[in-house]
Amino acid sequence: MFQPVLDPLGGSLGWSSLVAALPLAVFFVMLGVLRIQAWLSALAALATSIVVAVAVYGMPVGQSLNSAVLGALFGLFPIMWIVVNALWVYQMTVDTGHFEVLRRSFGKLSDDQRLQAVIVAFCFGALLEALAGFGAPVAISSVMLIALGFKPFKAATVALVANTAPVAFGAMGTPVITLSELTGLPLADVSSTVGRQTPLLAAIVPVLLVYLVDGRRGVRQTWIPAFACGLAFAAAQFVTSNYLSVELTDVVAALFSVGVLVLVMRVGRTYTPGGPAPAAADDGDGGATAPGAGGEGGAGAPSPAAGGARTDKGGGTTTGTHTEAQDSTAAAVKAYLPYAVIIIVFAVTQIPSVKTLLEKGSVLFDWPGLDVADPVSGEPAASTVFNFNWLPATGTMLLLSGVLTALLLSIAPGVAVRAYGRTLHQLRWAILTVATVLALAYVMNLSGQTSTIGHFIAGAGAALAFLSPVLGWLGVAVTGSDTSANALFGILQVTAAKNSGYQPELLAAANSSGGVLGKMLSPQNLAIAAAATGLGGREPELLRKVVGWSLALLLVMCVLVYLQSTPVLGWMLLS
Repeated sequence: MFQPVLDPLGGSLGWSSLVAALPLAVFFVMLGVLRIQAWLSALAALATSIVVAVAVYGMPVGQSLNSAVLGALFGLFPIMWIVVNALWVYQMTVDTGHFEVLRRSFGKLSDDQRLQAVIVAFCFGALLEALAGFGAPVAISSVMLIALGFKPFKAATVALVANTAPVAFGAMGTPVITLSELTGLPLADVSSTVGRQTPLLAAIVPVLLVYLVDGRRGVRQTWIPAFACGLAFAAAQFVTSNYLSVELTDVVAALFSVGVLVLVMRVGRTYTPGGPAPAAADDGDGGATAPGAGGEGGAGAPSPAAGGARTDKGGGTTTGTHTEAQDSTAAAVKAYLPYAVIIIVFAVTQIPSVKTLLEKGSVLFDWPGLDVADPVSGEPAASTVFNFNWLPATGTMLLLSGVLTALLLSIAPGVAVRAYGRTLHQLRWAILTVATVLALAYVMNLSGQTSTIGHFIAGAGAALAFLSPVLGWLGVAVTGSDTSANALFGILQVTAAKNSGYQPELLAAANSSGGVLGKMLSPQNLAIAAAATGLGGREPELLRKVVGWSLALLLVMCVLVYLQSTPVLGWMLLS
């Protein structure tokens, strides 16, 4: 059995950490600086990680290659299994015209692109995150924004940045539940603590989305409804995660926030600029930029209050202030039906008897030929076990939802099958990228590279509380999953907290809360956003656009967690 050593380079954890970080450096330099396509950058990083694993950590070549195979399989199932089926449901609604009705319905809520960004990317995206997660919210909300008149690059950027606060409770609370199970901490305590951290992000993000769309002017004119939406989401997320249900946290928060936003928009319209105006320019060429990226953003650009005119597939022409096509109540019901079906299917699967029945379809087995021990405990590494939970998997439930949607909407089998084929073709490069990135993550994890970096950060002493969210951020940036980051660093955070005198729940929660901010620059999310919006090959530009916001929000979370570890904000935590 291969057991990694945390400090293989001269017994120095610091120098070993520098070498262990080489694969990540290769990836982000190639992607963000050299602007090389995501799948090629991921392949180069994977090759680097295998070389480091074999040459520095002494991992057998066969074991390192086998780790890559297992990681690639995990990228395909369950991650891309979720994304493909979620986008298939969307594709069927496009092919049958129901999506245009849904788009018009969203457009009627507001003809202001800045508020449409909040409604679609933040509220609707949070609902999708609650139900599916793993890239589906970014993919679906970005294409919906394009249908509302956004340029593809702007839509992708907005969708990526919006996919933050809901992530910790995404996929029916999977990240938080996993964190609790692996660390042994009570789920109620972990959920409550995360619910006292991520709401701060929820209050900020809608206003940030307005800034991304229209700069300072957008914030000045629409901050009231945007901030009200963020506060509503924050309050609902806090209350639900602390007192009601972990699984339904984001569902409740998403629905409550959009309700408050619509109410505020109906009550007062002093924030709405008068008269329609052309849509804002594509943010790939201008517009609001991230901190440090240069440029003010929005200044002098035309107001996006109306979004400009566009022609939909049903023949109706829409403008920012008027929609010629009038949809019947029955058409509107059919447009919302797919998402109602998804909510019902997932709600049913949470019934204990149904959940128990579905879990009988899980096949759990040790991955053949992979014999690796944990670098600290010496026990077999948990990630060498593959859970082929084909029946209860989120992707399978989305597939079932798609079949039910096709039946209820009377979609011909041929149309549904062709839609599935187009979805696979559209996501082909994203599938390759995600599989390669997860292969990279597994090699780094099982060879000990990630543990070396984690233990180096965990040894920060008095600065541990401040740096704790960075571990989660790093884990999600590598794996693209808050669940995986919690599985990777959760136990380490708890151990470091106990050794340093901090509350274990605080640092465990910080891992998940910090992790959500790595989601927007994770390779798999960038690849999915690029594929969904037709920007294949422009992942490097998307990375450069969002990395500043990711780091800025991470700094906010680091300060929050640090203050929560002191008497200044210690009152926020459970006693």
